[in-house]
Amino acid sequence: MAAYAELPLPLRERAGVRGMADHASGRARALRRTQTTAESVLWRHLRNRQLNGRKWRRQQPIDQYVVDFFCAELRLVVEVDGDVHAFTERRDAAREAYLTGQGLRVVRFTNEDVLKNLDGVLTRLWELSG
Repeated sequence: MAAYAELPLPLRERAGVRGMADHASGRARALRRTQTTAESVLWRHLRNRQLNGRKWRRQQPIDQYVVDFFCAELRLVVEVDGDVHAFTERRDAAREAYLTGQGLRVVRFTNEDVLKNLDGVLTRLWELSG
């Protein structure tokens, strides 16, 4: 059987791999409870349509992945990467390729970017959401 990410959405359900999406939902709930400091800081500025009137979701499942922040209206994914991502570059590249293949834009910031240059991060997101 083809890998889950390679199956068109209707085939994923018929092939019995729906459980993978359910697993992503459970992971998303857990990640919302244990967000990083940088994610928490950024979320305070994205929630309740504070940034350019756009609706954002945090720890949003998209197929088998859970993205840090997602604006469906803009088809924009925001990832806030900690130090661990220096060791997961191949996996992150595959994930990003999948998401962009679904017609989504992906922008990445480091925890340090968010914590030390929040104005710059918010300005970049404002530009992307305009």
